[in-house]
Amino acid sequence: MTVLVINSGSSSIKYQLVDPESGDAIAVGLVEQIGEVSSRVKHTYNGVKHEFEQSLADHGEGLRFVLELFESVGPNLSEAGIVAVGHRVVQGGKHFDGPTLITEDVRNVIEELAPLAPLHNPPNLRGIDVARDLLDVPHVAVFDTAFFQTLPEEAARYALNREVADLYGVRRYGAHGTSHQYVSQKAAEWTGRDDLKQIVLHLGNGASVSAVVNGEAVDTSMGLTPLEGLVMGTRTGDIDPAVIFHLSRVGGMSIDEIDDLFNKKSGVKGLAGENDMRAVWAMADSGDENAREALDIYIHRLVKYIGSYAAVMGGLDVITFTAGIGENDDLVRAEVLERLAPFGLTIDPEVNSERGDHIRRISTDESSVTVLVIPTNEELAIARQAMDVVATLA
Repeated sequence: MTVLVINSGSSSIKYQLVDPESGDAIAVGLVEQIGEVSSRVKHTYNGVKHEFEQSLADHGEGLRFVLELFESVGPNLSEAGIVAVGHRVVQGGKHFDGPTLITEDVRNVIEELAPLAPLHNPPNLRGIDVARDLLDVPHVAVFDTAFFQTLPEEAARYALNREVADLYGVRRYGAHGTSHQYVSQKAAEWTGRDDLKQIVLHLGNGASVSAVVNGEAVDTSMGLTPLEGLVMGTRTGDIDPAVIFHLSRVGGMSIDEIDDLFNKKSGVKGLAGENDMRAVWAMADSGDENAREALDIYIHRLVKYIGSYAAVMGGLDVITFTAGIGENDDLVRAEVLERLAPFGLTIDPEVNSERGDHIRRISTDESSVTVLVIPTNEELAIARQAMDVVATLA
């Protein structure tokens, strides 16, 4: 039995056909530049990558083309035993604390929550609508926010006027929850302990950190939207909210201009001119002071969150790095942990420099905290959660 996992973005569709039991990705693909003159499609099956350029006006045409590829290139979905489609949805608000069968009512709630994730929920919903029309199997929504429904009120509620906050749903919802849940569970399995106090660092172009105690999230860095928290590829992360008033009153900037500035033109890119960390490290090594400063700001924010979450949890057993930067950038890991050395954290430089898709401990036996690198697999997590829902329908 297989599950087709769909992550529908503003101009893209990422997809995987997953065997939830074995964990194997049978086919992997990406449709990019939807709505442009020429869209790009990559579809990999049996280790062979097929690439196409095609004019795809919208997500409907994009997904129809993908389904044609499954027929012509393989694998045939019916023969592959597809039993469900799992959809990544960023914002589930307070409505959803786990994977949910998509009905018309659920679909409408996802649409209603769009103002809380205006860059994510609308394209997520487009993928859902198109896929439900084309594939007659159960469709399941897996929400980025679901894992953080366990946050205590002291972590989830802002010190904003209570009536205003409740009226407009302003609170900490978090994001990347599927990854944080998957990775924290893997850390518990690897250590053989289910009573861990752990910090998960999901570091990609978007980045977030969570504090997890006994398998439940107690704090996380992203808030009402995925803008809050760590310094990210193009997002500011934490910033004095009065900066908005200042830029409006003194700079004459509109709300839309400030939104664009904070989300798309800031972060590492806004500081260094690049948001690919490999390029930023190369620039810093060549003497670019702005690039080096960007790295220092990025790492400072990480260390700050690690320290504060260790205090919130009253201790710390495990730190785990995951996602694109977390898994692959040994320099970021080394500099973060070097700043934590006064607290007894020590790493093995040789192991830290290794690459691979396996779980590895980069801390030494003498380290006060176990430090792990665990590859995330959100698609597998979504597939397994979708299967859990399908099992209840039998």
